[in-house]
Amino acid sequence: MIMKTTLDIPDEVFRQAKARAALRGVSLRQFVAEALEEKMAAPSLGSASSEPPWMQGFGALTDLRDETRRIDTIIEETFGQLDEEDRA
Repeated sequence: MIMKTTLDIPDEVFRQAKARAALRGVSLRQFVAEALEEKMAAPSLGSASSEPPWMQGFGALTDLRDETRRIDTIIEETFGQLDEEDRA
């Protein structure tokens, strides 16, 4: 199903969109529809569940959290003990 609508688009944006559509060899209608689909698929900064783009890399290795704790424990047990000569 295709819905028809009227949009007010600034002249410069319209010209750029039309030119880019022509460069890609697609109609302006198809170009705008694809642009809207891409925009809607991207995470929205306004929604509570999404994160800012710069946060996407943080937490990527959360599955290694338990392994990191295990290694930290080993390091603490091995190097966290003072030798007798260091206690004085």
